Amino acid sequence: MSLNNIASGSGVHDLIPIHLLAPGQSAQVGHVAGRPEEIQRLEELGFRGGAAIEMVQSGSPCIIRLAGQKLCFRADELLNVLVRRGATM
Repeated sequence: MSLNNIASGSGVHDLIPIHLLAPGQSAQVGHVAGRPEEIQRLEELGFRGGAAIEMVQSGSPCIIRLAGQKLCFRADELLNVLVRRGATM
């Protein structure tokens, strides 16, 4: 399933790619897509459905606060993470 299909599907229209968050914005992880090994790596880091995140620095590298830790990623590593804006940390 492609990101376009997920983003246009019923009930998930409020999901956006994580890179669209501005620094300081909080969100909740809604969906992680990609190859199984990519999904597993992100889930091991805490990117699971419902997890609260905060964008600390957007761009590449991007820095995200998740579960009290700051994580740094290249922008392309998070292309398949969709979030809902406005989650509380």
